[in-house]
Amino acid sequence: MNWLAHLRLAPDEPLLRIGNLAGDFVRGIDVGTLHPDLQRGIRQHRAVDKFVDTHEVFRRARARFDEPFRRFAGVALDVFFDHYLARDWHLHGDGRELIAFVDDVHAAMDQHRALLPPDLGRLHDRMAENSWLAMYDTVDGIERVLRAMARRLRRPTSLDTISDELRRNYEALGADFAELWPELLSFATDRHAT
Repeated sequence: MNWLAHLRLAPDEPLLRIGNLAGDFVRGIDVGTLHPDLQRGIRQHRAVDKFVDTHEVFRRARARFDEPFRRFAGVALDVFFDHYLARDWHLHGDGRELIAFVDDVHAAMDQHRALLPPDLGRLHDRMAENSWLAMYDTVDGIERVLRAMARRLRRPTSLDTISDELRRNYEALGADFAELWPELLSFATDRHAT
């Protein structure tokens, strides 16, 4: 799962939620130096990633990708699944409109900016300004996200055209997400209770 799913699966506590997002931004950082709630959120992020990456539905979804795209299928699937979450937010969200949820996330990040890992702090303004999380609900928005990801990599990748796989497998990948999400939500909820 990508950023929107990590945020949605997190408890409704600002630093825990930010920690769930920060899991992708702590490479090269001693996580033990971060606020304890951020650390807990990062652990949650990693547990969710492990659960998804080893799940049969995720493996089946990866196999749907044509060979030239398989190398980045896992990364793309994370983003694609965020698309289905955003598209069907009325079913899978937390009761608020998607834009209200995203605005609250950005407000919390602004409030706790001094605690953010440096890479997340630098990216936050662009995320908020361009409404990245809210634009996940359209395929065009997903294409823009994937192109931006491809530009950040040092070598050329298939990420800038991998959205063709989303279009080609749209219904099947949507069914994969619909099958995986309830199990993932239950897994994350159980982790909150411990």
